[in-house]
Amino acid sequence: MNTYDNDISHYAIAELVPDHFLENIFSYLNLRDLKNCALVCKTWLRILSDENNDVWRLHCVKRLAEEVMKSDLLSNLATYKSKLRAFYHAWSPYDCSRNIYIKPNGFTLHRNPVAQSTDACRGKIGFYRGRHSWEVIWEGPLGTVAVIGVSTKEAPLQCQGYVGLLGSDDHSWGWNLVDNQLIHNGDTHGRYPILNNCPKYQVGERIRVILDCEGHTLSFERNHEFLGVAFRGLPYKKKLYPTVSAVYGNTEVSMIYLGVPADG
Repeated sequence: MNTYDNDISHYAIAELVPDHFLENIFSYLNLRDLKNCALVCKTWLRILSDENNDVWRLHCVKRLAEEVMKSDLLSNLATYKSKLRAFYHAWSPYDCSRNIYIKPNGFTLHRNPVAQSTDACRGKIGFYRGRHSWEVIWEGPLGTVAVIGVSTKEAPLQCQGYVGLLGSDDHSWGWNLVDNQLIHNGDTHGRYPILNNCPKYQVGERIRVILDCEGHTLSFERNHEFLGVAFRGLPYKKKLYPTVSAVYGNTEVSMIYLGVPADG
């Protein structure tokens, strides 16, 4: 039998294995290997394209805390694969101020009560192409400054005093939820959103952040209402990371990566 015939027979065997056996086997592979498996044959691609089967369910069971799987935090994510994707995009325990730690659920940061300090945290994964969205939920008091937005790796994550750290230099862009001001390069860039009698942020509200790396813009949504473009002219081919900066002691902020914005 020649090499071509061998290859054909291997693919045929691969497609004969029952789905539930394959799902169990795939659950032990890492994400890079699963990506390669999807290229083997149509059957494997079909199985791995089902975002709610046992492959992704078992990966979630292994990596996500039972607490978060049962909570409402991931309620806007309909599939196991999307929940797993959000986990890999969540706050980084290695890219935050020393005054911040990530809670066991993997999605929520906690700022310790340290006086005269502003502290920030970035997500694990940055973006320089495509369109991306994520939700930020401020689950504790805002204090005098509470900023959400994006930053590069060069932006600082801690400073003295209570300031708008996110937006304090040319490596970060932020929206201060306390006074509805946009901040970049240490300057305010006007009120946002541009609405009459714009309501203040309420603790527990979900703010959706929309980063368009093709159009180089940053926008926000609140309660499914698009608030308009906040920043234009974001850097070209420079990784931008979901970021927040906080000043209030014991406040907590969750971040849930959603993927491509719903409008495409």
